[in-house]
Amino acid sequence: MASQIITLVGVLLGAVTSFFATTLAERAKFRQALATRWDERKLDTYVEYVSCVKEAARAAGRVLEARERGDDPSETLAEMEAAETRRSVLFEGLVLLAEDAASEAAATANERLWALLKCAREPAGVPAARRNELGPALIDALNSLHKAARADLTIGKSWGAGR
Repeated sequence: MASQIITLVGVLLGAVTSFFATTLAERAKFRQALATRWDERKLDTYVEYVSCVKEAARAAGRVLEARERGDDPSETLAEMEAAETRRSVLFEGLVLLAEDAASEAAATANERLWALLKCAREPAGVPAARRNELGPALIDALNSLHKAARADLTIGKSWGAGR
């Protein structure tokens, strides 16, 4: 009788241990899958946002070029405004998903882009020296955003170090 009780206790202890080990492993896999899903979503958001900022900046450049040639920039202005509207929507998603440093870097990129768009909206034109400052300033802001996004996504770090 005592040997049967010892065997039964051993089986129960093994079952409980197996249950907890399996539960912990499944929980870890679930957390990893959840983190991967959000990282994929963040990456898509970053790429869409930066692409839209570049699209708006290129349109602003085309507006300025059209004005310099004496052409009507109204069609390109409409493209620029459409890209700006899309960028605004994408920025909201970025703020919801990104770490604070990336959100702040994106806000700086917004400010630099707005300066460029304001320059493109000016029908009288803006001094060339001022225009020539705006492009590199936007590029610097986007580079800062790239760096913050890479840190947020733990790109370039060994797996598990940032989690």
